[in-house]
Amino acid sequence: MNRLFGLILVVLIILGGLWFINNSRSIKTPSLNPKAQPGPSIGQADEKSKGEAVSVFAKNLEVPWAIAFLPDGRLLVTERAGRVRLVENDGTLQSQPVITISEVKQTGESGLHGIALHPDFSTKPFVYLYYTYSSSGNNSLNKVVRYSFLNNQLTEPKIIIEGIPGAIFHDGGRVKFGPDEQSSLSDKNLYITTGDAQNPSLSQDTSSLAGKILRVTDEGQPVSGNPFNSPVYSYGHRNPQGIAWDSNGQLWETEHGPSGGGLGTGNDEFNKIEVGKNYGWPEIQGDQTKTGMTPPILHSGTDTWAPAGLAFFRNSFFFGGLRGEALYQVKFEGGPKLVTHFKGEFGRIREVILGPDNMLYITTSNKDGRGDPQADDDKILRVNPEKL
Repeated sequence: MNRLFGLILVVLIILGGLWFINNSRSIKTPSLNPKAQPGPSIGQADEKSKGEAVSVFAKNLEVPWAIAFLPDGRLLVTERAGRVRLVENDGTLQSQPVITISEVKQTGESGLHGIALHPDFSTKPFVYLYYTYSSSGNNSLNKVVRYSFLNNQLTEPKIIIEGIPGAIFHDGGRVKFGPDEQSSLSDKNLYITTGDAQNPSLSQDTSSLAGKILRVTDEGQPVSGNPFNSPVYSYGHRNPQGIAWDSNGQLWETEHGPSGGGLGTGNDEFNKIEVGKNYGWPEIQGDQTKTGMTPPILHSGTDTWAPAGLAFFRNSFFFGGLRGEALYQVKFEGGPKLVTHFKGEFGRIREVILGPDNMLYITTSNKDGRGDPQADDDKILRVNPEKL
């Protein structure tokens, strides 16, 4: 009897083992192949798109000069002819401009240039625009005008500063609020770059607004601490078109050199800007020095960058090259080092701005009469600086 019971037990064990082996074949083990994993969430998909070094974000603009990000992530973009365009978060360009300013005078390099939002935009929804206009006769001047942004329209213009000398070339045009050490957002100051209006002597004249970096309050008043009891912050500039601050609040600037002067074809500049200093134009260029004048940190020598917009990200500055047709990077690794990206790939590059997503947004300027327009130009390109 015991032997029979033992035999039955062995048979049952064998049958149970066969059943387990057979059914275990149908159990799916996790795949080690990433392609077999479930699809990414929306957030993961966004991260995947950020893996690309550069992509087209928006297209079919006409000479976009400057970009400002609204708090909701949409973009306001100036077009030199006098239009402000609205670009949605997904890159869709709205067909109707936010505003078309009939007063804008576009000849050569002049026209509608810089744009900046008030730092306290939630309670003061103001947009600041820099543009060229006609004065008495056919003379050109530049000014900064503040508008209220409501229902996707710019209304209620108010002049912040006017009478800045202008010309067909050398109008400067960048406007940005700086990280000044005041206690409230509303106290932050507006910085404005101006060109020499093709009259180099004005750059050395501290009573003139030409060839300068200006600093005013959000209402347009000279800031206490400006060196000449005027809007002038620094002087001796030729045609500055880019300003940005590093992580320590230090101001830096890009500036067009003479491009064909006696010292070569370039001498474009990358400058560290300090209040009250003289940056030398037209007295010094390139490596030249003179008592009381500050030479550039970097210059292009006989090359030409034609530098425009400037942005700072993680110990590097990035600026656009118009004639240089590139995105330039200044790395600080023991000393400033220039690196060139996308040389000749997209044509003329003007604006460079850091977005709220820590991506660089850069504009082409191939329809400005000096470029070779490509399909869908002009464009806004989205660049991942960590992939460069």
